Amino acid sequence: MGEIIEINGPLVRVRLPGVLNGEQVKIGTLELVGEVISRDADLAMVQVYESTEGVRPGESVVALGHPLSVELGPGLLGQIYDGVQRPLTRIQAISGDHIARGLDVPALDRARSWAFTPLPDLAPGSAVSGGMILGRVPETRTITHRILVPPEVSGTLLEIVPAGEYTLDQVIARVATKNGEEYPLFLYHRWSVRRPRPYAKRDHAVAPLITGQRILDTFFPLLKGGKGAVPGPFGAGKTVVQQQIARWSNADIVIYVGCGERGNELVDILETFPELQDPRTGRSLMERTLLVANTSNMPVVAREASIYVGVTLAEYYRDQGYDVVMVADSTSRWAEALREVAGRLGQMPVEEGYPAYLASRLAAFYERAGLVVTLGGARGSVTLIGAVSPPGGDFSEPVTSHTKEIVGTFWALSKELADARHYPSVAWTESFSSYVATAANWWKEHVSDQWAGARSKALGLLLQADELGRIVNLVGPEALSPAQRWVLEGASLLKEGVLQQSALDEVDSYASPEKQFILLDLVLQIYREGQELITLGVPIQQLMRLTILGRARRIKGMYASNQLDGLRNFSQDIQADCQRLRIEYSEPEKQSA
Repeated sequence: MGEIIEINGPLVRVRLPGVLNGEQVKIGTLELVGEVISRDADLAMVQVYESTEGVRPGESVVALGHPLSVELGPGLLGQIYDGVQRPLTRIQAISGDHIARGLDVPALDRARSWAFTPLPDLAPGSAVSGGMILGRVPETRTITHRILVPPEVSGTLLEIVPAGEYTLDQVIARVATKNGEEYPLFLYHRWSVRRPRPYAKRDHAVAPLITGQRILDTFFPLLKGGKGAVPGPFGAGKTVVQQQIARWSNADIVIYVGCGERGNELVDILETFPELQDPRTGRSLMERTLLVANTSNMPVVAREASIYVGVTLAEYYRDQGYDVVMVADSTSRWAEALREVAGRLGQMPVEEGYPAYLASRLAAFYERAGLVVTLGGARGSVTLIGAVSPPGGDFSEPVTSHTKEIVGTFWALSKELADARHYPSVAWTESFSSYVATAANWWKEHVSDQWAGARSKALGLLLQADELGRIVNLVGPEALSPAQRWVLEGASLLKEGVLQQSALDEVDSYASPEKQFILLDLVLQIYREGQELITLGVPIQQLMRLTILGRARRIKGMYASNQLDGLRNFSQDIQADCQRLRIEYSEPEKQSA
């Protein structure tokens, strides 16, 4: 027990002897949730995850004896939590549209029972260790929840319940630890959000995260267990890109963290995600999705905690052997929360007012991504994708620049492309991926050994067209040679036929790796054939009238990923049209004429 000494917005100075740094506390008569962030003798500084209005010095403070933690067990999927894992759906049923302060609602439903089936080879006397699977629970129709031994528990199994229905508060097993104590196990356990969950070792297997978006998978790939960022100004299409990744990526679990975003944007997410259909099962996408919603009008320090809550939940499903994608929207708002708290603490500001530890906090967060071998021997991954909202689209500001140095894939969104209705508006001149060489091995084995060369040629064509575009803006297209004008046409064909992709088109919303490569190869085939025809003297105007150009722009929406034969047959049409011009202009009388 202790008392409040001073209140400074979300920061409260308390006198609380013996409290530990990082320990969770309850503040005042309202019992507001807080976390100790610093100590000085008997005094401690607490950041409070709820509004401190009306709280007075002298009110009581109670230490809870554990750090800020989350509950990990069946019932997580399909839920919508706030920044400190309070279930918003159940809170609304209790307090209405506004969250009452001090409301303490368990993250997981204690009244619900779950069908638990223990592993058949587990019996009293068996040795158990942290991360080991005790049994399984069908959490949704899509995902089976694997009940884990908490990471720090090991010993001899004394008893385990038979298959049946159990609530979260019922003991399902007992373990005799090495120091002779008896440890009860439940369907759930708690874990500190600021402490990464342990694993056996990093796994160096190569498996790209396939999102079905051509500009992402083919040109700037991201690996499972990798680190990616989606920076872009307001209106560039970050939300749609994130929804496409959540819906189509070849991950088992999707965790979306809305960190400090505007309320209307999060409402759109919360209304849209339950309506999305999982393309794998045809059922609701929410059966393998978990949402953490922390809007900009919620307490600022809860915004800071929401990122850690999300990544801890992701690590928990990783430890069950699942591939997890976590999208954090946005890390810029999270960094603003760090800046506000640092300012109230009187810490020395550096770049644009951000604290000196901004870069290290960002690096520590992204470091929790990875493809690992779990303590139980399974393989799982956490892929982190952080959206960044630089003010005015300035990628040189601190959060974007530090993120750029940390991540392996950088999908830079362009306002100019978005204004031109080019979606996804990923700028090929500012984006990069350090995973290309690694991903090339997978593409070579599963799709084509020509992927790396085709990708390189396409990017070179786009960059060459950008340079020529500046000349056209100054002196007009008439100043260019036929070969240069064909470069512009080839790049235009590449943008419209490959890079542009409609999230609203049922056929084009997703493209398998095979379809992505075929489309890219067809466009490059047209470009190569055109180059040869120009050397034969075919006028550029004649080339521009080829019917295959219009078809190449539309064919991405004509054949789905399971109709690849239609795409492959288009290659013959390209050869036929170009061969007709080649014969016409290779005859001597035509050349002399």
